[in-house]
Amino acid sequence: MDLYGPLLEKALFPAFEAARGRPTVPLLRYLQSTERWSRDQLLDLQAGFLRRLMRHAYLHTSYYRELLDDRGLRPEDFDSVESLERLPLLDRDIVRESLESRTAAAPPRWVIQKSTSGTTGQPVVVKYNAESRYWRDATRWRGYGWANYRIGMRAMHYWGAGPAAPSWVKRKKVMLDRMLKRDFYVDCTPRGDQALMESVDQLRSIKPHVMVAYSAGAAALARFVNARGLRDWGDIPVLLGAERLWPEDREEINKAFGPAFETYGCREVMLISSECEAHDGMHTSMETMITEIVVREPDGRVRAAKPGETGEIAITDLHNLACPMVRYITGDLAVQRAPTPCACGRGLERIGPIEGRVTETLRDGNGNPVNGLVFNILFGVMNHVALKFQVVQKLDGSVVMKVVPNGTPKLPEKESRQIHEFAAKYLPGTTFGIEYVEDIPLTAAGKRKVVIVEKPAA
Repeated sequence: MDLYGPLLEKALFPAFEAARGRPTVPLLRYLQSTERWSRDQLLDLQAGFLRRLMRHAYLHTSYYRELLDDRGLRPEDFDSVESLERLPLLDRDIVRESLESRTAAAPPRWVIQKSTSGTTGQPVVVKYNAESRYWRDATRWRGYGWANYRIGMRAMHYWGAGPAAPSWVKRKKVMLDRMLKRDFYVDCTPRGDQALMESVDQLRSIKPHVMVAYSAGAAALARFVNARGLRDWGDIPVLLGAERLWPEDREEINKAFGPAFETYGCREVMLISSECEAHDGMHTSMETMITEIVVREPDGRVRAAKPGETGEIAITDLHNLACPMVRYITGDLAVQRAPTPCACGRGLERIGPIEGRVTETLRDGNGNPVNGLVFNILFGVMNHVALKFQVVQKLDGSVVMKVVPNGTPKLPEKESRQIHEFAAKYLPGTTFGIEYVEDIPLTAAGKRKVVIVEKPAA
């Protein structure tokens, strides 16, 4: 890197975080040491954090006090990760309905509130305290570091571009923050030849040390680069998320840019797992959360998935005391792995591959592919006016967005106009409309397909 990179990493960023009262750098150093602990040591650490969480939840939230009392449990009964099996899973509907009853009546208070992007078609609101935020930031930098992404590097974020911040001041703050941190954002949603060539031109201009990208977006760009022999740069590590990284896509990305590193996370808890240099599954963030892979039996029983078996991902945020989420079902599927040591020497457990959250690809009026995640990005800022949504592309190419409004017959004019403008930008030449429905049913597997592309009958 040039001189600014090490200066930002070693001096400016630590000083900035410390001035704002954020222990991000000390926590990062701590995580870089605990990742080398044995699995048993890490399980003991999780058990300690879990006891603290359950004690606080029992004393200060009506939801968990009633839940434990109904089952004859006390906070001291949670002395290991396995003890979580005594509690039911926290489905998205329950999360939505229990927001207030899960919010603690005593400090630490929640300071951040987010809405999920709605990749299962029904977003939820999440509240968390400052401590949880600090752990999330440090965990992200630790996981990214396994791909050799360090603070101070020029990073090209090949990501979806959501609506701009509403105020001029906020937009300028975001712009300044990205400039100082050397974060360059390129919209990965348009995938026609012209848009892909423009992305290649931007990559050459930015000269990034690292890329952070949607898996399908990076794969599309990689195929474009490889088919035309455009690569004239050295290896660029690529951190991939938001969708599953398929083996054939990994090969294309490795050839076009450099080594691919898969990550998995969600807005509710941020980075859940990351791939290390061994490229053999993804290490879970054990110091920050408990990650379970569970299987629901036909008789209603819930059990831990066996090694090699696919199950649902359940997350317990160990540091969110303000609004606890215990055994929260993310809506994604993953393969359970045996607790064997990784070649990298880290004691953190591994999961993967992730087998859920793969969106279908839409086509604009010219036949160019468009990532269906574009509507998830939009919906993440519209949860206050809509409960559920689903995007359907008909056989004739037209697109309909089915919406379940939040308490009103239709969306307000402002939000309706915003959706149409968004669709016009990313689906040019496509007939687009909004259809209001009473409900959007789940599939037989219990998932709500966010994007449906109709196909001719066989």
